[in-house]
Amino acid sequence: MLSLFLVVVLFTSHGSTSDTKVSHDAHTHSENYLMLIWHNRLYLYSAAALVFGIWFSLKVALKKKSIAEDVASSSVQKAAKKSTCSDRDAEVYVSGVKIFYGSQTGTAKGFASGLSEEVKILGLPAEVIDMKDYDPDDQLADESVSKSVCVFLVATYTDGQPTENAEWFCKWLEEASTDFRYGKTYLKGLRYAVFGLGNSVYVGHYNTVGKNVDKWLWMLSAMRIMTRGEGDCNVVKSRNGSIQGDFLAWKVKFLKRLQALAKGEKKSCSGNCKKGGSCKNKKKERQEEEEEEEEKTDVQNNSSEEELIDSSSEEEESDLQDEKKVVDMEDLGNIMSSVKKAKESRGNGQMVKLSKLNGVKKLEDEAERREMITPALREALTKQGYKLIGSHSGVKLCRWTKSMLRGRGGCYKHTFYGIESHRCMETTPSLACANKCVFCWRHHTNPVGTEWRWKMDPAEKILQDAVEKHQNMIRQFRGVPGVKPDRYEEGLVVKHCALSLVGEPIMYPEINAFIRLLHSQRISSFLVTNAQFPQEIRSLVPVTQLYVSVDASTKDSLKKIDRPLFKDFWPRFLDSLKALGEKRQRTVYRLTLVKAWNVEEMQSYSELIALGQPDFIEVKGVTYCGESSASSLTMANVPWHQEVVAFVQQLADMLPQYEIACEHEHSNCLLIAHTKFKVDGEWWTWIDYERFQELVQAYEESGGQQTFSVLDYMAKTPSWALFGAQEQGFDPADTRFQRRNKTKDISGC
Repeated sequence: MLSLFLVVVLFTSHGSTSDTKVSHDAHTHSENYLMLIWHNRLYLYSAAALVFGIWFSLKVALKKKSIAEDVASSSVQKAAKKSTCSDRDAEVYVSGVKIFYGSQTGTAKGFASGLSEEVKILGLPAEVIDMKDYDPDDQLADESVSKSVCVFLVATYTDGQPTENAEWFCKWLEEASTDFRYGKTYLKGLRYAVFGLGNSVYVGHYNTVGKNVDKWLWMLSAMRIMTRGEGDCNVVKSRNGSIQGDFLAWKVKFLKRLQALAKGEKKSCSGNCKKGGSCKNKKKERQEEEEEEEEKTDVQNNSSEEELIDSSSEEEESDLQDEKKVVDMEDLGNIMSSVKKAKESRGNGQMVKLSKLNGVKKLEDEAERREMITPALREALTKQGYKLIGSHSGVKLCRWTKSMLRGRGGCYKHTFYGIESHRCMETTPSLACANKCVFCWRHHTNPVGTEWRWKMDPAEKILQDAVEKHQNMIRQFRGVPGVKPDRYEEGLVVKHCALSLVGEPIMYPEINAFIRLLHSQRISSFLVTNAQFPQEIRSLVPVTQLYVSVDASTKDSLKKIDRPLFKDFWPRFLDSLKALGEKRQRTVYRLTLVKAWNVEEMQSYSELIALGQPDFIEVKGVTYCGESSASSLTMANVPWHQEVVAFVQQLADMLPQYEIACEHEHSNCLLIAHTKFKVDGEWWTWIDYERFQELVQAYEESGGQQTFSVLDYMAKTPSWALFGAQEQGFDPADTRFQRRNKTKDISGC
């Protein structure tokens, strides 16, 4: 191609003519240049071929590289896509865990928070949901397709009802489970687990809410991923020693099951299942569930040994039957002999077990009894300022003890009965109580029970430790500005004991021994009971003053305010008042007024007073102890002092043998006294403590033969303590102190 071009150019140049010399020279120069190229055309061809070859080779190489990169990129994209799909498939089995809680005192809420953290450690998202903030009508059905696992931690509250924040959720779930408009498969696909919080002391309502939630979800075709867990606040019957231990044991099982679900395992299977057979683990789970049910039945019927023997013998018989479906006549005798031996074995086993029940069971029960104070309870009470003693007792410094050490006035007992508040020890040999009163200033952190089922500490040890710990608390005031030296020294010697700290002291089996020890050390005794143990009141040895809390005057209001554990709480209450009337020592009704709860039942109160004929009636306005999830009381429920005075005046007018005697305005409290303590127009409500110690000593030395009455140790009431006095119950020997920015102090006696 290049040579043809050169020839054409050459012929063109030869055929052309020019008219000028310049044009001719130019042509000559061009011809010479072209001739040079022509003579060197082989080199030019070689160079062109070389350039073309290099260009072509580079182009081919670049194209191959591009194809390789495209292939590699495509492979990477496919691999990434495959990896993404694989990851998505691995996570899609469990998208997360939603933890719903129904809590009144905060226990279930705390469990929910702890469980959430454990789930997150497994790499799964977790959400804690307050049931009151969740609308099941709009949202619960969505959980069926969200691939999340729903956990329900629900507590049982008063009368087997759900807690306040779970009321609507449970109400909706119950109605939906029986509403044909939702259908039986409304929650099909929802995976759930339930853990109930309750107290087995409430026999008829133990974990009712947890059982119901589990049942209602199942009725709507939700899928239970594991057996329902039950936490028991009653440490005596708790399988793991406390409700915290119960939840921990259940949580371990739940997390293990959750891990299996996250891997795509629908059932916990060992892999040994045969086609057409049943899963071994399934059998194991069913066996465990049956064992749990048997244990519950055993506790109720107290016949575990016999049932275990029966079941074992039945299994032996069934094994014999399964071993050979068709029995030859020759083998019939052997089979009958085996069955006979099994029955004999069962009978012998029953005799052995029954003998153990009759002889050793009591000792075993004593050895297996648990301590009343669990680690969680110990932490809560210690945080509230209690000095715990042994496994079931406690002592705490009363605010009025601190006040009187500084000369700032004493408590209402100082005004009404003449105790020295700075020498009073507030304690209890039993932190457990049989009620869960709405106005309890302990916020229901103490245990509850209807009988003594815990390990028991000796009375000597309790009193010794109580006095020692009380003295140590007094010593902390040494050198504190404002503390009077003489009262500090007096305060180190305990003279009075208020058995009203918390709980039900009369439940302590050795309460009589404890009281005798107090009197032997010349310490007066002020014992408060909640009127649920009439027999214990009757068998109680003489005390300086015996109180019964009368928090309401009708059955319904008492149930609403005291929330007693006993089903027969009202007959027990009335019988306790009758038992109080039989005592020959000073007796007191303690009425706590809760505005809008129990201030309108005047006539009923007068009837109860006629039943027990107490020596004194203390009427006190309820103390607001701050917000508590266990109580709905507010400042609006605290009556003004004028309202308490008006109530007491109306009540006294209805009682022919009673009059208002004393007032302690600071405590919002008044005292109604029987007129037998009004001698020659003057009140004698105070106590001659030395005389009482002499009388009780003579009583003990005579074996109870030398009795005494309330009139034998009464003392004259000072004028400043009387109702209507200008001091309103404040001892003029002290100095009134007004605190700025006053804060609530929930201690008291």
